[in-house]
Amino acid sequence: MYADPTGALPVHRWRQAPKGLATRRQLRERRLRPGGQDPVAVIECRGGKRMAWLYEIKKAKPIRPMTFAMEVALDKAMAARQTCPKCARRYYHCLPLRTLGSCLECYDGTPAAPDSYMRHSVGQLAAAA
Repeated sequence: MYADPTGALPVHRWRQAPKGLATRRQLRERRLRPGGQDPVAVIECRGGKRMAWLYEIKKAKPIRPMTFAMEVALDKAMAARQTCPKCARRYYHCLPLRTLGSCLECYDGTPAAPDSYMRHSVGQLAAAA
């Protein structure tokens, strides 16, 4: 461990964090969430180019269960990122809407693989089915 330049939090190198601390992703793997606690340390990843907050596992809370309303809202948000505005196909991956504005087939004629998009009718949410 060595000092953070600001002096606010201790910084640990990759794979040298003390036991009892975890990143958000590691908490999620244990089905936990930070639960409003502030980070207690920082871990330095990839030679100092990336940082991740560390939280105390003892203070973490269980994740909230996914309700049907939350699932519908998530599906609606993903549908906006996966649906081509030109052909109205919903793909299984997010489309480059900011850069291309449509799917590749509508943009330059590159044929889409038949198993890369859903065959649901327009406006039908997968969560509501």
